[in-house]
Amino acid sequence: MADRPDAASDQAKKKSGWREIPLLLVVAIVIVIVIKTFVVQAFWIPSTSMVPTLQKGDRILVCRFCYWVDDISRGDVIVFSNPHPTQEPDRGILGGFVHWLGQGTGLGSGGQTDYVKRVIGLPGDVIEIKAGVLYVNGHLTPEPYLNPVDPDTRSFGPVTVPPGDLFVMGDNRSHSGDSRFPPGEGLGWVPERTVIGPAFVRIWPPSRVGGVG
Repeated sequence: MADRPDAASDQAKKKSGWREIPLLLVVAIVIVIVIKTFVVQAFWIPSTSMVPTLQKGDRILVCRFCYWVDDISRGDVIVFSNPHPTQEPDRGILGGFVHWLGQGTGLGSGGQTDYVKRVIGLPGDVIEIKAGVLYVNGHLTPEPYLNPVDPDTRSFGPVTVPPGDLFVMGDNRSHSGDSRFPPGEGLGWVPERTVIGPAFVRIWPPSRVGGVG
C-alpha cells in the first residue's frame, strides 16, 4: 500500500512530460524560423556552375545579416533569389511550410528559386572579358578561383552595371548561365534587393567542410 502514492506520482510526471512535447516542438520551430529569417540559412548546390569552389550536392551556410552591417564586395560568393521568378506551384499551407523549412535547413533542393554566383561587378562598374580574361573598370582582374580544367575563352562586353544591380558569374564559366546572358538564357542583371547573403562555409560533405571565399 505504501508504494501507491509514488506510483501515482510517477504516472503524473509521465503525463506531464507528454504534455510538454508539443510545447517543445513549437519552441523548436520558432527558433528555426528566427535563425532562418535573421541569422543563417542553409542552401543546397544544385549545379556545377561554381566548380571548383562549390560542387554539385554541397551544402553551404549563408549569413543573412552580414549585408545589414557591411557592403557587398567584388569577389563575394552570394546567394540571391531568382531575379526573374516564375509562378510557384500551389503547395498549400502545410506543404508550403514544409518546403520553406526544408530550404532553410538545407534538406530540400530549393528548386530554381535561389542561385549562387560570384560578384564580379558593382553598380557603375565597367565589365569586359577579352578572350576569357576579366577587366573591371579597365584593370586586369586576376581570378584564381576559376575552373582550370575547362577554361572559357569567350569575350564579352564592355558593359556598365546599372545602379542598384550586380554583375555575377559562376566560377565554372563554360557551364554557367549568369549575367553575361539575358534572362531566359542566363540571369542578366541581378538586383541588389534579391541578395540573401554571402556564403561563408561548406557544411557538407564532411570531406569538403571549410570556408567559402
